[in-house]
Amino acid sequence: MLRISIDERPHWREQAKAHGFEFHTMYGEKYWDESAYYQFTLKQIEQDLEDPSDELHQMLLHLVDLVCNDESLLQQFAIPESQWELVTRSWRRRDQALYGRFDFSYGGKSPAKLLEANYDTPTSLFETGYWQWLWLEEQVKAGKLPRNADQFNGLQEALIERFYQLHKFHRGAPLHFSCCKESIEDLGTIQYMRSCAMEAGLKTKQVFIEDIGFHGQHFVDLDDSKIQWMFKLYPWEFMFQDEYSEQLSKAKVQWLEPAWKAILSNKAILPLLWQTFPNHPNLLPAYFEQDKHKIANSESGYVKKPLFSREGANIEIRKDQQLLARSAGGYGEEGYIYQAYSPLPKFAGFNTLIGSWIVGDKAVGIGVREDKSLITQDLSRFLPHIIVG
Repeated sequence: MLRISIDERPHWREQAKAHGFEFHTMYGEKYWDESAYYQFTLKQIEQDLEDPSDELHQMLLHLVDLVCNDESLLQQFAIPESQWELVTRSWRRRDQALYGRFDFSYGGKSPAKLLEANYDTPTSLFETGYWQWLWLEEQVKAGKLPRNADQFNGLQEALIERFYQLHKFHRGAPLHFSCCKESIEDLGTIQYMRSCAMEAGLKTKQVFIEDIGFHGQHFVDLDDSKIQWMFKLYPWEFMFQDEYSEQLSKAKVQWLEPAWKAILSNKAILPLLWQTFPNHPNLLPAYFEQDKHKIANSESGYVKKPLFSREGANIEIRKDQQLLARSAGGYGEEGYIYQAYSPLPKFAGFNTLIGSWIVGDKAVGIGVREDKSLITQDLSRFLPHIIVG
């Protein structure tokens, strides 16, 4: 695994604008960075990232079944009791799911270590599935990369195929796509996913979260059309607390992601993984708050994470009684978990994280993020990757 500098394509900013990639720079900071790329071998991809991702996905599904059959675990996951039936019924029906992403600490040598699972509202889809592939094609054509360079990147094709499969369960009903109004990145993500769904032959509509209403027994869009099937880039823990939370169990909506994903998007899944599969090579020791003494004095240090934290918010990293890093945010009231600290590998002074994508039940691609900070957050840079050898 190498980080290699390369000349940027001279036209890429104009091209990004033409493709609607408006969040390549955010708040004056570069998000998409093609001044360098990461190089992997095929063995590293297949044995160290793809195979573990497939195995970890099956382990997660096993844990969903455990949680749905144990009220004490539902409570441990801070899921409101009023929503237990919604979550467990969703799992018993095996409501169909779309995707997820694992975040790994991996430097090309020792086994990849799972930092967390993003299984409800993961982003960076467009830049992974489309934009970095376009970069690869153009840099190969320009002679900047070897002609045999490849990527672990079947994400877009897998999304289109998965939407086609899901369409069989919802013939006739349009798939609504929704996110909040204020996020350019989220809007770009759902527009990309909507284009994949349309490529699969689905009828689609778009409505912002803030514009969804409730009439009778149905959620409706601005046209007062019933929402029967919806992809929402909006966390289940927010939905459980919102004004219309009491209507969730009444409305006949098939959600992407389904309500059982509230279990997998929760950091409480990390200590449960460790309890159920102790010493697994891709797992880090992790504990619930009542057992934090088991890790508080660990030589490796530990990371304190809120159950509902997203985009690296409210994370603390401590080692040798010293605070190494802390991020701001609005999470924490729901409780914390404590995970062994596995420092991200450093390349050219950057801390590097691998995001491994699951679509359906299969690992289909990776994205690479890096930051000077020890904590990867929403503005951490995205760099392309290639496979050679």
